[in-house]
Amino acid sequence: MTHEPGSAESYWMDSTAATSFAALADDVEVDVAVIGGGIAGLCTAWELARTGAAVAVLEADRIATGVTGYTTAKLTAQHGLVYAHLRSKLDEQAARWYATSQLDAIEHVAATALDLGIDCDLERLPAYTYLSEGKRGQIEAEVQAARVAGLPASLVTESGLPYPIGAAIRVDRQAQFHPRRYLLGLAADLVRRGGRIFERTRVVDLTEGEPCRLGTESGATVTARDVVVATHYPIFDRAGLFTRLVPHRELVVAAVIDAGDDPAGMYVTPEENTRSVRTAPYGDGRRLLIVTGESFQPGTPGVRERLDRLAGWTGEHFPVDTLAYHWAAQDNTSTDRIPYIGLLHPGASHVYVATGFNAWGMTNGVLAGRLLTALIDGTDRPPWSKLYDPRRLHPVVEAVPLIKAAAEVARRFVGDRLRPASYADSPEQLAPGDGAVIRMGGRRCAVYRDDSGDLHSVSATCTHLGCVVAFNDVEKTWDCPCHGSRFDVDGAVLHGPATTPLPPART
Repeated sequence: MTHEPGSAESYWMDSTAATSFAALADDVEVDVAVIGGGIAGLCTAWELARTGAAVAVLEADRIATGVTGYTTAKLTAQHGLVYAHLRSKLDEQAARWYATSQLDAIEHVAATALDLGIDCDLERLPAYTYLSEGKRGQIEAEVQAARVAGLPASLVTESGLPYPIGAAIRVDRQAQFHPRRYLLGLAADLVRRGGRIFERTRVVDLTEGEPCRLGTESGATVTARDVVVATHYPIFDRAGLFTRLVPHRELVVAAVIDAGDDPAGMYVTPEENTRSVRTAPYGDGRRLLIVTGESFQPGTPGVRERLDRLAGWTGEHFPVDTLAYHWAAQDNTSTDRIPYIGLLHPGASHVYVATGFNAWGMTNGVLAGRLLTALIDGTDRPPWSKLYDPRRLHPVVEAVPLIKAAAEVARRFVGDRLRPASYADSPEQLAPGDGAVIRMGGRRCAVYRDDSGDLHSVSATCTHLGCVVAFNDVEKTWDCPCHGSRFDVDGAVLHGPATTPLPPART
């Protein structure tokens, strides 16, 4: 199977028109300012606008792009083997709250799409997590825990996949959809309700108080009673969340198949470095097969080899011989596998956060919108608000992941200064399309040679907390291995928590 002529873009982005909301030019005052225009930010803003609040969304790029524009877009409460984990590490009540809140998010999307008349290819399908032969015991434990939590779960040994599985948990009546179409419909209704959306407006400063004030890259200020930080990875860390979030990326390939070859469900396995399979409508008699996998930490070398591996696996298991699209998604895993949704830190009273969605951003983004609105509005607070509270502490559950995360950041912070992951001795070693970290004049420079042979040189030190970036040879970006910030070849910020570009460097 070949990669080309597949488009290096997500299907969700390619099949929808670009937005063009104006940037913030003057100071504004609102009830609530939402930083970030992905699924969590837009859902929160829309829910708040329904209560009558004056809301502004501040997006550094364009809304529903970023992580949300590059998801696999599953709406399911079946999140891998999470229920056995919650039941054993916390308790059955935690698992029930998790299941109830996730199911509520799915039904809310279905009801909202119907109510607003949004055509977002919503389909109700079963979701599966499967393991290979010999691991039935893990599936049995997950099915039992999921049933106690309230999910319609069952154990199966057969599926619609064109290859055998050992055992799987199946949960019926889950959903999948076109995330951009849904969110652009939500954004249109938000504006109709008086909400304001500002694109190309990067927030760089937060002053907490009554009211709060946000500073933007352009110098314009936003004054708000309440602030929601919905930037996927928080751009402000006042609760130690940087030590409790681990970023990772996964590659996605998509290919056209006949409708008769549709496996008719959403599938995921943690084996083989993750494999996730679903399809989407793609015209009469056809489906778009979407396969995700090859999980890796940002800044890890060899992304091209990972893409080759994922494409090869797809061609071996499904009747396809060429790709239509390929892209990548980024996620943050929390140390206890539960998102952080609520007040940003113990002393906060007007600043909220939504992050740590553990690769299940669609239901968690919708859940965040509903939960944050309840917290800000002060009415009908759901019982599961405690489960997601960012101020929670689970020392026993989080101890080992915290230590591992801190050790990895320390290793990269120190080790990459000795020998960066993508390293070359001089720019002359770079072929067109290649990039590497090169020490020049006593400084580490991130140098890229474009297809025309011209060099693009910026500092190799991430502007977030000073780790050394590495070159992503598929997406042609500079990625930070410590906290997942990403930059283009000229240093512009593509993904936070960094808010400042990599400065130019002389070569």
